[in-house]
Amino acid sequence: MFFLSLPLCLSSAFAASLLPLFFLLYSLFFLLYSLFPPLSFSSTSSLLLLSISPSALSLSVPGYIPSYLEKDEPCVVCGDKATGYHYRCITCEGCKGFFRRTIQKNLHPAYSCKYDGCCIIDKITRNQCQLCRFRKCIAVGMAMDLVLDDSKRVAKRRLIEENREKRKKDEIVKTLQTRPEPDSSEWELIRHVTEAHHHTNAQGSHWKQKRKFLVRYAILCPQPEDIGQSPGAPTPDGDKVDLEAFSEFTKIITPAITRVVDFAKKLTMFSELPCEDQIILLKGCCMEIMSLRAAVRYDPESETLTLSGEMAVKREQLKNGGLGVVSDAIFDLGKSLAQFNLDDSEVALLQAVLLMSSDRSGLTSVVKIEKCQETYLLAFEHYINHRKHNIPHFWPKLLMKVTDLRMIGACHASRFLHMKVECPNELFPPLFLEVFEDQEV
Repeated sequence: MFFLSLPLCLSSAFAASLLPLFFLLYSLFFLLYSLFPPLSFSSTSSLLLLSISPSALSLSVPGYIPSYLEKDEPCVVCGDKATGYHYRCITCEGCKGFFRRTIQKNLHPAYSCKYDGCCIIDKITRNQCQLCRFRKCIAVGMAMDLVLDDSKRVAKRRLIEENREKRKKDEIVKTLQTRPEPDSSEWELIRHVTEAHHHTNAQGSHWKQKRKFLVRYAILCPQPEDIGQSPGAPTPDGDKVDLEAFSEFTKIITPAITRVVDFAKKLTMFSELPCEDQIILLKGCCMEIMSLRAAVRYDPESETLTLSGEMAVKREQLKNGGLGVVSDAIFDLGKSLAQFNLDDSEVALLQAVLLMSSDRSGLTSVVKIEKCQETYLLAFEHYINHRKHNIPHFWPKLLMKVTDLRMIGACHASRFLHMKVECPNELFPPLFLEVFEDQEV
């Protein structure tokens, strides 16, 4: 009210003098309003202004506007700011929701107009007459057949979700198809490394037919009455090492070391390195490559690893034979790699990557060795792309196995130091000592 809004600093006498003028103007306003109502209002009530909701007068909240709309394009029903094509017309969110609810709930037969359907529908009056608003929706072209009922809406959402999943799969296939595969020089490198592996891998693909299970040997699987009879040496983790079993393992591991050395010498990039670096690389990777060759020969049916292509051992047998907790890591790696279904080329390339590790202590040709490893890694990645494995993120998961193998090598170096203290020197073959002595832990 004008009077109530007067500043408090005015005197009461001055305010009282304005009171008759205020009531005169107020009465004149309602007289003119009753004689000449505004054209944009229906004559539903002289108190129309009091019935307008605050939301109708508030500014529209900014939201997503499609690129095909011009700036501030109006709704064809009420003139409010349009948000896009809805049911075949450019409308605002309010008219879209009104039209949808009307059709879905079949409300329009109950709509009525007190003024013979002559109401003008705009942003302010759109909520005053449902019938006139609905008729205008139809008149401007909003399509009733495009409003979906509950079942159709659920079906549409399901279709949208199915299409979204299909697009994801198509993108994955497209990504796989666009990943580079080996070029001619990389194919030659892969062939060369694979041949080196074939020539130095005992029993090849026939290892299952030629393996022998150590369960037949009493020294590795003692009968209950034999427990405590076999000579043993205590180890830091509390287990006793079966010295006879340890001796058997060293006999088998010795030729396995020789095969790893032969594999490395068949690689041209390795042969071109200085002799001192070759020795350091071999001593660093020998246990890692032997563990890999054993792990890829894990048999889930018998729960055994096949060492050197001929000796099938169980977890406890390998542990009691001197490896201790290292045997757990190798068996766990074997179980994990069984899901990868690696072929000979992938195993060979993995060995080459382990061999060319430039972080071995004492190397002089670090940069050259790094470049060699990068060459093998790039060819390896491209070969993985060519193989198209079904395992998601196959390449990074496979690279994590390199970390696992490096950990096995480090654990074995620590274990070897304890074995040197606890086991008689005569049980260690010369080549075994030459490779594993003086390793950093």
